[in-house]
Amino acid sequence: MTGWEPLLLAAIGGMMVGFLLTLYGGGGSVLATPWLIYVVGVADTHAAIGTSAAAVAVNAATGLAAQARAGKVKWPCASVFAISGLAGALIGAQLAKQVDGAALLSWFAVAMIAIAVSMLIPRKSEGDPSVYLKPAMVLKLAPVGLVAGLAAGFFGIGGGFLIAPGLMASTGMTLANASASSLVSVTLFGTATSASYAAAGQLMWPLFGALVAGGAAGTLAAMPVSKRLAGRGQLARTLFVLMVIAVGVWILVR
Repeated sequence: MTGWEPLLLAAIGGMMVGFLLTLYGGGGSVLATPWLIYVVGVADTHAAIGTSAAAVAVNAATGLAAQARAGKVKWPCASVFAISGLAGALIGAQLAKQVDGAALLSWFAVAMIAIAVSMLIPRKSEGDPSVYLKPAMVLKLAPVGLVAGLAAGFFGIGGGFLIAPGLMASTGMTLANASASSLVSVTLFGTATSASYAAAGQLMWPLFGALVAGGAAGTLAAMPVSKRLAGRGQLARTLFVLMVIAVGVWILVR
């Protein structure tokens, strides 16, 4: 494919990811890399991961701005988690660049299935909405953040499926606060990962722009749909999870 076709397909993929992220609050970005490889036709697995990580960072930053205005972000706790995970993200990205593309794609498929399964686990929203950072929390936040950053950097994903539960377990904050606060880490991890790939010349800027533009359109399109699905959220979420698992299994089979 040449000319405008890859950009159009990347924009469609970005629209799909933005649509799914808005509907389900996470997980959709994991589809960006397979889309770039199998639909857009990106031959370099590393370039696809680096490019999708950059788009994930932009999407997360947009969501973070909205959550910050709503006052849902617990900045001290989120900052400790994100800063400790930054080193993990850089290490993970560096390790991933040393792995053969085919092997890395297989590991990515396993991560897709794990993320999908984690989305089926019920999460209680109870917690302390007035939680604040205490010295003892740092000892919990730092190691969990490091592991989450390592996974995010290695697979080029947002890592929200690890970050939100990690924040809740380490601080006792509510699910709403954890989901909002996790975007600090997703933004930072995605930026660090994509910067590492960009430094190695493995970030495709035109496709990145198309993904971001499509993601914005997908977010706008999903807003009215999310209201209609309010009463059938669990069914829609289950169907989405099954789709992610099917794509992961398909990648492994190939």
